[in-house]
Amino acid sequence: MKAAKPAVTYRDAGVDIAAADRLVQRIAKLAAATRGPEVLAGVGPFAAAVRLPRGYKNPVLLSSADGVGTKLAVARLAGRHDTIGIDLVAMNANDLITAGARPLFFLDYLAVGRLAAVDGESLIAGIAEGCKRAGMSLVGGETAEMPGFYKDGDYDLAGFCVGVAERRAIIDGRRIRSGDAVIGLESNGLHSNGYSLARKVLKVSRRAALDRLVEGLDSTVGEELMRPTKIYVKPVLAALERFSIVGMAHITGGGLPGNLVRVLPPGLRATIHRPALPQKPLFDLIQNKGDIAQDEMDRTFNCGIGFTVLVRKRIAEEVCRFFRRRKVGARVIGEIGKGRRRVVYDDG
Repeated sequence: MKAAKPAVTYRDAGVDIAAADRLVQRIAKLAAATRGPEVLAGVGPFAAAVRLPRGYKNPVLLSSADGVGTKLAVARLAGRHDTIGIDLVAMNANDLITAGARPLFFLDYLAVGRLAAVDGESLIAGIAEGCKRAGMSLVGGETAEMPGFYKDGDYDLAGFCVGVAERRAIIDGRRIRSGDAVIGLESNGLHSNGYSLARKVLKVSRRAALDRLVEGLDSTVGEELMRPTKIYVKPVLAALERFSIVGMAHITGGGLPGNLVRVLPPGLRATIHRPALPQKPLFDLIQNKGDIAQDEMDRTFNCGIGFTVLVRKRIAEEVCRFFRRRKVGARVIGEIGKGRRRVVYDDG
């Protein structure tokens, strides 16, 4: 009589439910540290419950969804995953505040080949840190273990953010006028865009490439590429309480030409003064190493400006000083004029 074969389990197929449960327990502790007063039920139930904050007369919910692109490949090479979570929150929250919304809560989606091969706790810890910086609650998400679909060590990450604004206070660009000033808030690096080109130019395919010290940079290539995206939420929301802001844009993939144009009304164009843009050695290095044309740089990278704020010209310098007092580099980088709806550069 043949011995009975041992029963095949889900774990034999590569999915470890027990490991996923342990990660959820650790996530719950991290999320609890971000929990705001509006959260009624967060990580644990099938759905999170969040009430609208008090004080709104006609509240409108706004939402965003985004990822961090091929910066994940750099994180995998570096073996560092905590700052990727900050990036994920930043890409969503910075989008949301362009409409004048206060971010309320955040959810994430993590897909892996095998949980044991990925530092999931560091990823979620980074997301929790990003939520603290953005002043919102991490209320849940989904972790999907997908053996055979993702290789060991590979993962993908997406985020979802919901915020609230008073309907009459939503900023949609309709009040932008000819003569308005464009204020640029400085980035602290590539943020989470242009990494496919940056990795190709800097020959980042092995760990050793990240440890290189390059003339002109104060940090290693890896430290430069892994610097987390700046989160502009708190200083921008503070500025909204004090100044009349008529338009805002988060400068991501597409650069200034591809993002600032999204808030311009028909018949208006933005002229950016190139000499006013901050000088960032990393962008110069990428451009010189790759012999990249200027217009390709402009539409691929943020080129030193991570966020733009549009105001009437008369208050522009005061607004810049306001941001600088909050440790955010700010400068007037251009103005709005009449013309075909687009972004152009003045090199003079």
